[in-house]
Amino acid sequence: MVMAEVEKSIQEELSLPILLAERVIKSAKEAESFKPENNDLAAQVAQLAQHLRAVARLTTASSNIYERPIRRVAADLTKSLDRALALCRKCKNKKTNVLRHVLSITTATDFKKVGNLLDSSSADVHWLLSIFKPDSENGTINLSLPPIASNDPILAWVWSYIASVQMARPEAAQGLATLARDNDRNKKFIVEENGIPPLLKLLKENSNSDAQNAAANALYNLADDQKRIEVIADALGIQIIAKALSEAPMRVQVMLVNLVSRMVEKDFKVQEEFGRENISRPLVSLLGMDVDLEDFKDVGQRRTATSLHSLVHINKEISRMVGSGLSSGGSLDGSRQNNGKKEKEREGESMEVKSELKVSCASALWKLARSSLLNSKKITETKALLVLAKIIEKEKGELQINCLLVVMELAAVAESNADLKRTAFKPTSPAGKAVLDQLLRVINEESSVSLLIPSTKAIGCLARTFPAKETRIIEPLVSLVGHRNPEVATEAAKALGKFVRDDNFNRKEHSKAIVEFNGIPKLMNLLRTSDRGQLHLHELILLCNLAINVSNNKSLEQERALSVLEKAARHVVLQHPELRELFSKAIHQLTLYQSGAHTVILT
Repeated sequence: MVMAEVEKSIQEELSLPILLAERVIKSAKEAESFKPENNDLAAQVAQLAQHLRAVARLTTASSNIYERPIRRVAADLTKSLDRALALCRKCKNKKTNVLRHVLSITTATDFKKVGNLLDSSSADVHWLLSIFKPDSENGTINLSLPPIASNDPILAWVWSYIASVQMARPEAAQGLATLARDNDRNKKFIVEENGIPPLLKLLKENSNSDAQNAAANALYNLADDQKRIEVIADALGIQIIAKALSEAPMRVQVMLVNLVSRMVEKDFKVQEEFGRENISRPLVSLLGMDVDLEDFKDVGQRRTATSLHSLVHINKEISRMVGSGLSSGGSLDGSRQNNGKKEKEREGESMEVKSELKVSCASALWKLARSSLLNSKKITETKALLVLAKIIEKEKGELQINCLLVVMELAAVAESNADLKRTAFKPTSPAGKAVLDQLLRVINEESSVSLLIPSTKAIGCLARTFPAKETRIIEPLVSLVGHRNPEVATEAAKALGKFVRDDNFNRKEHSKAIVEFNGIPKLMNLLRTSDRGQLHLHELILLCNLAINVSNNKSLEQERALSVLEKAARHVVLQHPELRELFSKAIHQLTLYQSGAHTVILT
């Protein structure tokens, strides 16, 4: 079994060219031909060795040195010195006059070639020294082009920036962010040249907000591809980002939340890892930084003492300073001092920054919750539903939309998980009632499609939680079936379909309510006026279930529901064989109560 080769230390990498340089100097001095050329070569190599030792001292003095360009330059230099050593050894022994004459032409050319190679290597080593000893007076980063990167200048920039990031320079991180924003090739270079760990280290260890913000910005620009996100995660980026989010200044938190949002959107594994780091806790705290939950206390007073205690606790939790108390460790006094400092920082931030942060937090929570039971549980355990309900009630624009999307995704997960549905969306609980009230208010009062669709989807997902007497939900949904926007109308039909399908215990009562609120004429009108070439699956499924549950209702006969189902049945069953039994049963039920009808057999 072949063992993997262990990478040499940087000191070992440098020791080889230094030893080779000494051998070249010794061989050059022992040469018996081309003595002037050998003397010049020895002087050139001696100066090069001196600079190499300076690089070696840098690597010994600091454990925080960026090694990638050093290894590349050392490898390239070793090849040049090997060639120089071979040339010097050719000049050591005397040759016959004829042979010496033949060799002299070749050797003279070789000295020029080797000299040029060593000049290039010397320039590379000078460049190395310059990037590790940046100009202390003006703080500029060396973006010159060394010979080793002459074929690809971007590589030299990436090396210079990463080396400076290792030295905790925020302008270098911003330089990487700019490079990463430009194109995928630059991103590939940054990742391949090991630029992600220094950025994470800058984010983790630097208390300078400019440095943290620049690092987060660079990581954000890199995290638009699943493979690069995996590199960030493998470098413990999830833990570092989660910790920084709880402690960073607010304007840095904006960028960090956007980073979380992008990573979660691109990679499901990262979505779950952030959940295990309980990232939802600081996100909910940030989202609810200015939310007042006093209105919910009146509701709590009508509940048990335990519920009241929970509400009071949540109010305290939400009103705590952003990020405070989320990290472990530290004394109580230290925690209080930190909370006070954070509070002052928050008060000093502009409304624009606060608003941007809230919008970003809602977006991140929405993406964290999507199809994730782990994250949905984590979010609802923070009592985020109360915060979301309050924001949906008071805010407008993107923040309101994003909060509705959070509720929609939480409801979608709860639809297939009875425990989450019971604990988070119970209609009689303060949180469940608050959210439901806002969803119904949006459906009844708002006209924006971007608000109506997530609200309708959320109510549909929760259809099995509502008792038969909860008719105030059915009426606005029926109204939306007649909405002028076909997407809204379809979502309303889809939601109503979940109230009347066979796995809903109260399906017959809900079906009667739909009929009572004139739902069948609206549904039939939607089917007739919509695009004829489109298969209106959700509308037809709703009609089938209504036909089964209230088959003797006159409105079904008046609106010629049987004829519509008979025409659509074969097309639907052809594409969705699993619906054969539903359509057959609906058509059979309608034929029992309509005179002159003939049973259609679906084949």
